[in-house]
Amino acid sequence: MTAAQPRWRTSTRSTDSGGNCVEVADNLPGSVLVRDSKDRSGPALTFGPDAWRSFVGVLRSTRSG
Repeated sequence: MTAAQPRWRTSTRSTDSGGNCVEVADNLPGSVLVRDSKDRSGPALTFGPDAWRSFVGVLRSTRSG
């Protein structure tokens, strides 16, 4: 069996053509990776799925309020 590779994606709401956004890989079991799209070979932050969902939920509630 081979280890899963992260599938990186940018937000569908990202409109910055200059690459000033983050990329997320949420296809790995038990973790969500986040990296700077301008430095793809640089470090990535790792979050648990529950922590990531909570973070995104707070961002969504802040934007809609």
